[in-house]
Amino acid sequence: MIARMIERIDEIAPADWDGLLSRTNGVPDNPFSRYDFLWALEASGCATGATGWQPQHVVIERENKLLGAMPLYLKSHSQGEYVFDFGWADAFERAGGRYYPKLQCAIPFTPASAPKFLTRPGMEELRPELLATAEQIARGNNISSVHATFLSEPELQLAEDRNWLTRLDTQFHWENQSFADFDQFLETLSSRKRKAIRKERNSVAESGVNIVWKQGSDIVEADWDDFFTFYMDTGSRKWGQPYLNREFFSLVTERMADQIVLMFAYRNGSAVAGALNFLGSDTLFGRYWGCTEHVPFLHFELCYYQAIDYAIAHKLPRVEAGAQGEHKLARGYAPAVTRSAHFITHPGLRDAVAKYLEAERRSVLRNNEILADYAPFKKNG
Repeated sequence: MIARMIERIDEIAPADWDGLLSRTNGVPDNPFSRYDFLWALEASGCATGATGWQPQHVVIERENKLLGAMPLYLKSHSQGEYVFDFGWADAFERAGGRYYPKLQCAIPFTPASAPKFLTRPGMEELRPELLATAEQIARGNNISSVHATFLSEPELQLAEDRNWLTRLDTQFHWENQSFADFDQFLETLSSRKRKAIRKERNSVAESGVNIVWKQGSDIVEADWDDFFTFYMDTGSRKWGQPYLNREFFSLVTERMADQIVLMFAYRNGSAVAGALNFLGSDTLFGRYWGCTEHVPFLHFELCYYQAIDYAIAHKLPRVEAGAQGEHKLARGYAPAVTRSAHFITHPGLRDAVAKYLEAERRSVLRNNEILADYAPFKKNG
């Protein structure tokens, strides 16, 4: 077996990469680990060296057969990751160190848990070798650190076993309790919260907009023209420079339209707002939203309530509504822990970060307990 780096995902055949992923009915369970998603990011120019996301994917092969892979990028900044290490970079560089470049094991611009340490079925013993290879690349090239973000619990355990540092954070996810409809979900909430949500939904219904779900072949280029206008407006206000370009949306739709769900609000036949979701085998992942007309509560309707409606209708166990946002709590989304792991080559920086993370983990877990106490669900007893 050999381990090596590749600088473009298209050096690997799509079927070989996707052969490392768990599947349901022939479709990879998580949309973001798919070859097609990563390829669209690279082919559109969104994740390239020019944008500070130089692919350096690790692959393990035997006789030219792909046995394992790790999506990995050489980063010249810390943008588009959603696990913020700006403070670490600043402290290290003030002390005379060089934090960038660093290595990032991640799905670019995607704050959602997705498999990162990929191996063929029955070859899970190779997963530590993927991490070991990333460590060797960092040490051998005077790279400050390797960061693996939005990991599953088993993946985090693999990293901890290799003495990587653990970081925790919070998102808000909705869990489906086999609800028959939205009203049955509302019955799990306190009376005051039920009334508030019904008031918000009624306000949108009475505003005169019409909401439509689009998936698969229903999505056409004109839909992406509308959505990109919404995306650019929101991105420019939130981040200054949106991460994705128009071409990405066309390319990803060519390859995986069945795992894309667009939710549009129309007025008089024209789209005035939209939300983009990606579909996994058991989860609807909310990603982006935007609008060109202000309609009270439309953000909550398109991003949260329509996502719940979709999950119930399609018997999906979960909705992950993206990064941050404690306002999601009042809308039935509960706090959930997200995980990342960090390998730092400089002993002094590692010790300082380890102490910081120990305190931060306690704070995150305590904060989640407090948030859970404020959840809108009915109290037992």
